Amino acid sequence: MPKRFTPDEYAAGVLSGNRVLLSRAITLAESTLPSDQALAHAVMEQVLPHAGKSIRIGITGVPGVGKSTFIEAFGNYLLEQHGKKLAVLAIDPTSQRTGGSILGDKTRMETLSANPGAYIRPSPAGKTLGGVARSTRESILLCEAAGFDVIFVETVGVGQSETAVHEMVDFFLLLMLAGAGDELQGIKKGIMEMADAIAITKADGANLHAATSAQAEYQGALHLFPLGASKWSPKVTVCSAYEKTGLAPIWDAVTEYVTLTQQNGYFLQRRQEQNLHWLRHSIRQQLEERFYQHPAVKVQWETVSGQVTQGQKSPFAAAAELFDLLS
Repeated sequence: MPKRFTPDEYAAGVLSGNRVLLSRAITLAESTLPSDQALAHAVMEQVLPHAGKSIRIGITGVPGVGKSTFIEAFGNYLLEQHGKKLAVLAIDPTSQRTGGSILGDKTRMETLSANPGAYIRPSPAGKTLGGVARSTRESILLCEAAGFDVIFVETVGVGQSETAVHEMVDFFLLLMLAGAGDELQGIKKGIMEMADAIAITKADGANLHAATSAQAEYQGALHLFPLGASKWSPKVTVCSAYEKTGLAPIWDAVTEYVTLTQQNGYFLQRRQEQNLHWLRHSIRQQLEERFYQHPAVKVQWETVSGQVTQGQKSPFAAAAELFDLLS
């Protein structure tokens, strides 16, 4: 059994950039054991003053868009051309039947994972809605405290996870493919509205013309949306992870966005709003966990849930009955 460190030892290891202790601290944050959670909270309290100095970038896209390939190319570009330290938090889909997780991002990003300036952490999504790992927020803060100045948060695909990721990053990048029919079909308006930039991937070879056409179509669509509170007008670019082209304009868009929003105050305001969002999220999560762990609820759960299953009692009445057990 591996040694159990103290909160001071974990915090010192994270702040010194020790990858082993960083990984173990994230594992603590992912654990549902009460003892691990208590230890994780103690570690977070110590490292929190040293977090918050990175640029947090959410990356999502339709299936087949090549997120992992793009992240490897874009990550290597930031490391080699801009001297950044990069952490990639890749949320892996977890089987809802077996609980198993692919955790294959390290094998899909071989050159990036071998770069000493990069840290890749696949996290099983578990039962969390939309595939966002429950501990991703804590993982971001731990990576920032460890000295990483750019954080990528990769989602499992276009869907419910985007809203959650949007609430924990500064810049939201949507990857799209060209040449799949009407470019504006098959993607929800809400996700388009969340995007701070859209990158048309695989813009090389015979697909280059379709990519540039899609770029113009998306840019036209984005102009129909009113400017948000950030006062930022989203950009649309084309790129090829295979040819390593079009990566600089994406980073230029990120830095322009950060400069603009830091100057007009939106950057700090957004982070403060996100902190409150995650406070409420944590309260809901802890209330739910405590509810199901309550001794009286445990005793009555099988009976009440069976009555609901058989249609003998409405879910609303059953919930009220179980909540009455708490008083």
